[in-house]
Amino acid sequence: MTREQGASEPVTARHEGVTVAVVAKECLPGKVKTRLTPALTPEGAARVAAASLADTLATVSALPAARRVLFYDGDVLPEGAAAFDVLHQPGGGLDERLGFLFDTVDGPLLLVGMDTPQVSAAALAPVFDDPERDAWFGPAEDGGFWSLYLREPTGDLLRGVPMSQDDTGAVQLERLRSAGLGTGLLTELLDVDTLPDAERVAALAPATRFAAALAAESATTSGGVR
Repeated sequence: MTREQGASEPVTARHEGVTVAVVAKECLPGKVKTRLTPALTPEGAARVAAASLADTLATVSALPAARRVLFYDGDVLPEGAAAFDVLHQPGGGLDERLGFLFDTVDGPLLLVGMDTPQVSAAALAPVFDDPERDAWFGPAEDGGFWSLYLREPTGDLLRGVPMSQDDTGAVQLERLRSAGLGTGLLTELLDVDTLPDAERVAALAPATRFAAALAAESATTSGGVR
């Protein structure tokens, strides 16, 4: 069964190895993927977001991780979360919430976002091939980041980083390097924020739940997806 934990409870690895955490929010209409509207309805955008999260959870479930954590903002757990321990997000800005995660999980920690449904096990393989590296950083095309690995997690490396800006990734990467961490780079991926992003990602990964959901929603929306 999925084990749920409150925001104040420590997350301790069951055995040595990498913990993979997916940071996600409940896919409620009007709360997720709002930039996909009005091309999609709020309900349709939420279904597309849920498909993106389901793809991400499926990929993470296939990784050779010691344990998996869903770092969750919401009440109703998503499809595919049964193999994940659930850690509920505290309040505060994203940098503070991620800082909490990296302070709470013991042992090597790999963070993955929910907005890159095209992510593959191959894209994350370098982390598992070389987990002794101090850090791995996955840059996003929009200037942010989609993944972050710390062999010795500490939230101070994330707190104060300005989130959701076009220099977020550059600032975070400089934080790692300024701390003297040997940092490897993962493949740059495109986050899904806008409709053109969604179309590009669906074309890159046509067999995903995300691509199917986007196609279904666009077919039922007036004018469709151009």
